[in-house]
Amino acid sequence: MAKEPEQEFVTMTPQQKKARRSRSLALALALAAFVIVMYFVTFVKMDPSILNRAM
Repeated sequence: MAKEPEQEFVTMTPQQKKARRSRSLALALALAAFVIVMYFVTFVKMDPSILNRAM
């Protein structure tokens, strides 16, 4: 059997950690904004008569 190669790990500098955290936060905020916009667009596009349906 072939021997598995050893994994190499990268140690990040504090500046790299801060940059990664900033990118992650920006991505999370953009995703949350997109979800909220899609929710409101869907809600606005609904016809008011949807509430007057037979039960």
